[in-house]
Amino acid sequence: MINSKLTLTTGALVIASSLFLSSSIQAAGMSSYMENALIDVCKAAKSNNTIRFSYTVKSYRLKTQTVALKVVCNGENISEFAANHGANKTADRLNEALGDVSIEDVALNDSEKLYVNF
Repeated sequence: MINSKLTLTTGALVIASSLFLSSSIQAAGMSSYMENALIDVCKAAKSNNTIRFSYTVKSYRLKTQTVALKVVCNGENISEFAANHGANKTADRLNEALGDVSIEDVALNDSEKLYVNF
């Protein structure tokens, strides 16, 4: 009797924890590779080193315009994030990349943006 209760409780715990983990992964909606890439790009933008920023963006095979339009670092779009951390060189680089933006690009849905907090 005690053995069956223990098995039942353990089984329920395993199911509950697996449901929690799967919902956490789905809530994040991105792979760990993508999350690390976004964190690296945000940190490079914050560094105010345009060479480091360009290298990081290229190393993940991204385009600066795509990064400027879609990446949100700690709740701020990436160019505002860089500027608010005193990284004016990288903020300027990001804003220059937005020079050839169409109205459709500006009107991106929030679901098309890539959010990362670190």
